[in-house]
Amino acid sequence: MQERLKELQEEAIQKIEQSASLKELNDIRVAYLGKKGPITEVLRGMGKLSAEERPVMGALANEVREAIAVKIEAKQKGLEEAAVLEKLATERIDVTLPGRPVKVGNHHPLTRIIEEIEDLFIGMGYQVAEGPEVEQDYYNFEALNLPKGHPARDMQDSFYITEEILLRTHTSPVQARTMEKHEGKGPIKIICPGKVYRRDNDDATHSHQFMQIEGLVVGENIRMSDLKGTLEVFAKKMFGDDREIRLRPSFFPFTEPSVEMDISCKICGGKGCSVCKQTGWIEILGAGMVHPNVLEMAGYDSKKYTGFAFGMGPERIAMLKYGVDDIRHFYTNDVRFLKQFSVEE
Repeated sequence: MQERLKELQEEAIQKIEQSASLKELNDIRVAYLGKKGPITEVLRGMGKLSAEERPVMGALANEVREAIAVKIEAKQKGLEEAAVLEKLATERIDVTLPGRPVKVGNHHPLTRIIEEIEDLFIGMGYQVAEGPEVEQDYYNFEALNLPKGHPARDMQDSFYITEEILLRTHTSPVQARTMEKHEGKGPIKIICPGKVYRRDNDDATHSHQFMQIEGLVVGENIRMSDLKGTLEVFAKKMFGDDREIRLRPSFFPFTEPSVEMDISCKICGGKGCSVCKQTGWIEILGAGMVHPNVLEMAGYDSKKYTGFAFGMGPERIAMLKYGVDDIRHFYTNDVRFLKQFSVEE
């Protein structure tokens, strides 16, 4: 039995050394160390041995098993390393080849316009202020010289949640909140970008939700000439140095006097065309001097402080700047439309 175990060890080691694959090596493992292997068969005959011989043969069988297992483990490690080297040689990657470009998103055209306007006014010393889209009636109307029952509220009929809470109809509430925080002390120079809501029928030039950017300046000796100069800089930076502006009298409850600003038509140079309806001018925004009542309600002394405010729609500016003919394109998420504004970095 002792001789048979030694023969099996030598036989197994020889086959292990000659094995050329992991599968072949695993077959050898099962054949010699498995429950039906020759070593197990030899051990079944230990019942015929004397009590003194059994421990000796058991220890020898364990030594043979251990020697075969160690040899298999060493051979397996060598075969695995060889397989890795072979794979590296056959699946080599040429790292000098250019990679496939990864497509990245682009700024939405409205986002681009808003950021361009923000950069312009920040460069003029303004700060960007934001506020809630779900607003109190007080800040949306009353603090802006629009008391309950005022007929001008009908122009901004909106989505009410309760009698005192609504979706804001303009970003003017941010102006009222900002003035209130300053507790009657100036100066203030802010722009207020954000989304606003009005009950309106959606068509090529109207939407029930849209973006708005309003501006507010409050301080001592602020005059209409300051407003005109600011709007002129804005127009030339956004639409070109050859643009001219025109201020027309208008009415807004929160400003007095109030104006509408037009820019000379870029298409026809002011001569008249279908875009400007043969007038040579295109309306772009509304503005005016802050109404004394608005200043007083925010805690300002209207005899000491004056100010101006303006409001514009990024959609209208984008439509004029990019030649977009329907405001709904900005909100329908049509990738074909948005790809036209992609910028290669």
